[in-house]
Amino acid sequence: MNDELAAELENAAWRKASASGANGGDCIEVAPLSGDRVGVRDTERPDLEPWVVRGSAFRAFVAGAKDGEFDF
Repeated sequence: MNDELAAELENAAWRKASASGANGGDCIEVAPLSGDRVGVRDTERPDLEPWVVRGSAFRAFVAGAKDGEFDF
């Protein structure tokens, strides 16, 4: 990871779903990043390096989740 991205992730505005408390802490946090990218990290392990994905990939994932595409 380059220094510029590391600094951006360090100062990112991380957020999680408002219903995350109901899941017993099993949640992720997301942060919008420059260049239409999104940071994704585990709320219980924010010290681990987050994933960085293209914004279009993240939006497709959210749309699929809303449509039940990933339901077990």
